[in-house]
Amino acid sequence: MFWTSYLLAVLALILAWPVPVLLSRAQWPARSPFTAMVLWQAIALAGGLSMIGAMLVYGLEPIGDNLIAGLKSLAGMVFNNEPTTALGFWHLFALSAAALLTAHLVFTLLLTYYKIERQRRRHRELLALLASPSDDGPGTVVINHDSPVAYCLPGGARSVTVLSDGLMAALEPAELRAVLIHENAHLSQRHDLLLWAFAAWRQALPWFPTTRLAQTAVNSLIEMLADDVALRTESKGTLIKAIAIVASGTSQPAIGTGALNAGGAVVEGNAVSATGGADSPRTTASRVSRLLSPQPPLTKGLRILVLVVSALLLAVPTALLIVPGLLG
Repeated sequence: MFWTSYLLAVLALILAWPVPVLLSRAQWPARSPFTAMVLWQAIALAGGLSMIGAMLVYGLEPIGDNLIAGLKSLAGMVFNNEPTTALGFWHLFALSAAALLTAHLVFTLLLTYYKIERQRRRHRELLALLASPSDDGPGTVVINHDSPVAYCLPGGARSVTVLSDGLMAALEPAELRAVLIHENAHLSQRHDLLLWAFAAWRQALPWFPTTRLAQTAVNSLIEMLADDVALRTESKGTLIKAIAIVASGTSQPAIGTGALNAGGAVVEGNAVSATGGADSPRTTASRVSRLLSPQPPLTKGLRILVLVVSALLLAVPTALLIVPGLLG
């Protein structure tokens, strides 16, 4: 149990700092956004599991040879009102910390979801008053706003893509199609769920610089994924011009966020992001640079390698926690 807790603690430290920093500085994620997204999710899940698991295993060390045995002994102490003299101060502290951290992460995840849904509900109510249906397809509405604005507001069957008069006047038909395909890709691929999870991770652990790095990276990757969908039917030149026009507005949010003045009223809330726009000036620059200077996608072998590493990141802490108990 001691070595298990030690190994989990080392893994948690590695996944909390050097690995996310190195990945955030790497150039290859732009060549395979989906693969990079899987790796970021594996890092977040494995890091959290290792952190909680290390404290839990260390805390249970005096009363069990493995996690399962330790949990059974702890349950007997709690439900049978048995003395906890076998557990020292630091073991009780570790168990308490593991329980509190788990509760904190779950509570923050649910609270973030509640805040997002409340914000989106208010956003939809304002859109019902300020927006009118668009001829560009179902689920698309237009607001009276001079600046070029385009974003999507997720919500299952209630999902909408919001365009502005200024955008529709500035774009050619092909460019407008590229924008609509891009926004619909956010909705169909449920990028809002990814942003919700990483936003909650950052809210729960704001003192971890890597939570900011992860959220920024994921924001950029989902935009690249949506761009790739648009490129299946539209040219790079068309998409680049559309991105530039949408980003050219001075008073509108970037794609993915909402804090805009429409007809004298402020539409608050956000689209695919939980705590801000999925598309920032930095992300926009990365997207345009990626389109202007395209790099070849990762080879199939490298993509498989990254996916295998992602699977191992999840398998190692899980095995360290569960396998000894099953073998015992």
